[in-house]
Amino acid sequence: MITINPKKLFGSWFEGYALDLHTLSSEFLGYDAYGHADFATKRSELGELLYKLKNKSDKSVINDIVDIVVNFIKLEWKISGNIEGIVPIPPSKTVRVLQPVIELAKGISSAIGIELYLDCLIKVKETPELKNIYNFHERMEVLKDIYDVNDNALLGKKILLFDDLYRSGATLNSATNVLYKKGKVDRAYVLTLTKTRSLI
Repeated sequence: MITINPKKLFGSWFEGYALDLHTLSSEFLGYDAYGHADFATKRSELGELLYKLKNKSDKSVINDIVDIVVNFIKLEWKISGNIEGIVPIPPSKTVRVLQPVIELAKGISSAIGIELYLDCLIKVKETPELKNIYNFHERMEVLKDIYDVNDNALLGKKILLFDDLYRSGATLNSATNVLYKKGKVDRAYVLTLTKTRSLI
């Protein structure tokens, strides 16, 4: 089992965590033959597993990541008895054949024995890539009215909102607000696998 360093996350949710930093360091090396910036990046152990899943479509790491998440939820956070369902953040890149957040949410749902709500939180408008928007308030404006709740399946439930990477919290705050307002959830917990070193 790999070592994680959970970080508490603060937002409009009841309680939240990122399990570790995504990258530990990144050193600019110059430009490659195609003019692309080249970096020597050192990732956390969990960050490396997530990188393999997202960037290399390496499905062999899914069970390892699910085990890490389930152990944290059950043994450290101790909320497995409090949550009635898991809601993954809808994917931003819908063209991806492998949707990491969805695949991991399926594994977590199965391992803990809680309901998986795939189509309750839906993305209703397209947005530009948020990694290029650094101001939190600008990000929140872009994310305004991006999500909706599809039905009343979450009414009165305590749910775990799940994502892979926490950058500024704008996406999770936007989703949480909709889940409280339109989904009428009783309580929203938030969990991300990793977070950036700085909040942007």
